[in-house]
Amino acid sequence: MPRHFTAALQAGIVVVFLAGLFGQIVVIPTTAADEVDNFPPYAPFAVPYATVAILGIVCVQVALVAVWRLLSMVREDAIFTPLAFRWVDVIIGASVVATLLALGTAAHLFFATIPSPDDGMDVLSALGAAVVCVGAGAAFAMLVVVMRSLLRKATELQTEISEVI
Repeated sequence: MPRHFTAALQAGIVVVFLAGLFGQIVVIPTTAADEVDNFPPYAPFAVPYATVAILGIVCVQVALVAVWRLLSMVREDAIFTPLAFRWVDVIIGASVVATLLALGTAAHLFFATIPSPDDGMDVLSALGAAVVCVGAGAAFAMLVVVMRSLLRKATELQTEISEVI
């Protein structure tokens, strides 16, 4: 892979990581506070939901760090090593944790009695969004598991070729 391409991908990772950090520090707490100001019955739910949102972003950031490391391994021509599997496992773990957070949120939204203002954003809309996140997270985790098996096969083939040469 060309060096400029991996550098561009790593620059993109930095931008997304920093955007997530901004979201964790500024956007999520501010939005939660604004929602409580606009509709005070949301007060008991603001901190737990904000915490789950921040943890979801942490999962994405952990996966970004793992992707960064895998890109570095590609650049160093060391992607077909056992260390690569650890980083892929980190991505799988982060996506599973994020999916479980979304599943917990969906379950809470389904079973909890949460007041809803008459502004068009009701609990059913939030539940729908949480269910979509669960489906997307599960699909992503399964995709990475498949990619991990392809990496394993490529590593085995690389090892065979190295032994022949």
